[in-house]
Amino acid sequence: MKHLTCALFVLVTPAAAWEFSPAPICTLTDADGLITVTYDAALPEYSVTLTLPDGTWPDDPTFAMNFAGNRPIFIQTDRHRVSPDRRSLTVTDSGFGNVLDGLQFNLRAYATSGDSTLGLSLDGIGPAMAAFRACPAANLA
Repeated sequence: MKHLTCALFVLVTPAAAWEFSPAPICTLTDADGLITVTYDAALPEYSVTLTLPDGTWPDDPTFAMNFAGNRPIFIQTDRHRVSPDRRSLTVTDSGFGNVLDGLQFNLRAYATSGDSTLGLSLDGIGPAMAAFRACPAANLA
């Protein structure tokens, strides 16, 4: 019996806009709700949550983000968790420089775990990212 592997590959059309909110914690989201980046100055801790529009994230030991564009970056971790419904995957850490740079300075991001990939357009992220990067200092004051 042949083993068939089916890859879930989702390419998302460009988000209409990126949104920033400073309260209750610094939050950056795309208009489609597929990616949410937060910073909680009280912890201090960053998180990124990626939600599949269809399908579920697999139970895989690694998660990676590949940023494509002017300043390509590839990052990988085994410190991720999947939500109970398996639609969302979250990574938290005290430092997020590579993630923020990848989002700000590139054209697309690809989040991958196992055979699932979520592609995101980073078009128009600039103003919301600038506000997000300025937010931690404002929330600490």
